Amino acid sequence: MRLAVVGTGYVGLVTGACFAEYGNEVICVDNDAGKIAKLNSGVIPIFEPNLKELVDRNRALGTLEYTTDTKAAIESCDLCFICVGTPQSETGETDMRYVKAVAKDIGSYLTHDILIVDKSTVPVGTAGLVREIVCAELAKRGLRIDFSVVSNPEFLKEGDAVKNCMRPDRIIVGVEDEGAGKVMHGLYKPFVRQSDNYIEMDVKSAEMTKYAANAMLATKISFINEIANICERLGADVNQVRIGIGSDSRIGYSFIYPGIGYGGSCFPKDVKSLICCAEAAGYTPGILGAVDRVNARQKTVLADKVIARFGDDLTGLTFAVWGLSFKPNTDDVRESPALAIIGALLARGAIVRAYDPQAMETARAHGFPDEGRLVYGENKYDALTGADALLLTTEWKEFLSPDFQKIKSALKNAVIFDGRNQFDSAAMAGLGFEYYQIGAGNTTGPER
Repeated sequence: MRLAVVGTGYVGLVTGACFAEYGNEVICVDNDAGKIAKLNSGVIPIFEPNLKELVDRNRALGTLEYTTDTKAAIESCDLCFICVGTPQSETGETDMRYVKAVAKDIGSYLTHDILIVDKSTVPVGTAGLVREIVCAELAKRGLRIDFSVVSNPEFLKEGDAVKNCMRPDRIIVGVEDEGAGKVMHGLYKPFVRQSDNYIEMDVKSAEMTKYAANAMLATKISFINEIANICERLGADVNQVRIGIGSDSRIGYSFIYPGIGYGGSCFPKDVKSLICCAEAAGYTPGILGAVDRVNARQKTVLADKVIARFGDDLTGLTFAVWGLSFKPNTDDVRESPALAIIGALLARGAIVRAYDPQAMETARAHGFPDEGRLVYGENKYDALTGADALLLTTEWKEFLSPDFQKIKSALKNAVIFDGRNQFDSAAMAGLGFEYYQIGAGNTTGPER
């Protein structure tokens, strides 16, 4: 099939490359000429494992193109995927300006029957909005062209997105007519050859499924963090509690790892957007509001532990921070707890020496340049130079089995604040570290 993918952000890049891998002819469109120029020169603007290899292979085969020519892409495609950003507005609602702009372009340039596919994360009712805009633009041109609007939300996990896309847990497709369903099923047939995970439903239910899925996962994270905070005050160990409850098959272990909160471009935005959608419909969601509040509070927990240990005024103290991205295997720092922690330390006068395998450049672009009291290390051990303590904020693999003697020798104080509960507290005590983690009661190590 001939596909146009409008938007070359995270979703558009991965979606376009994966569809091309199965032999579709894909044109990815973006109005950012600089980004398109980089893509056409082989530069991928995000870090995502295996994506560059996929893009390079399909560009060489001629099945994947990048362009700024929206008109040509729409005129030549059988399906047009909307993959533009839907950022959060200041009031928490989803900013729909880019989706509306694409719908207007489709109506302005459409010349033949087409399927329009919403893959961006959008509020319930967006398919109807897209239809209205396209119809209005066609009316201005005096044309009547048949088209369907499909909801096909993405469920990509940053850091493992190519695998998720090629071997999906499920494919959710919301359609308004049988013909659209047949086309979408044919498109996805190579993706579901060995499993029955193609799920078709009505459009609004498909739009809601994406929000409900992300809200559920965010809820599990905030729940275990709430339990962690209670454990810490009662002298229990959340790491053991997690094992105890996770062994129940009704609960499971996924997304019940205590830490410093969730971040990224999806969970924070989608929870707030769903709250706004519910309130606009006349319902006040109690659980979702609590999930959001717990997460906001959780981002302060590690900095609070630093303050409790070193005092309110951190002037003259230096802290090494391992990790900037909101999760490993990505360079995405949007809503990253690590940046919130760094901001809190800097606000109290501290010097911060940070390192991340992939996200230092994106952190600079998001308002954390390496200047003044923020310095980026050349590697994880370089970041320890002159530091009074180490903070682990992202669980990159290279951080999980470090040379603890080297850490101890580099630090002024043998103090580790582990925001991801990655190390064993007994082992840390044996090595002579003061070790602080989330929800595990007292710290270990020598008396101060």
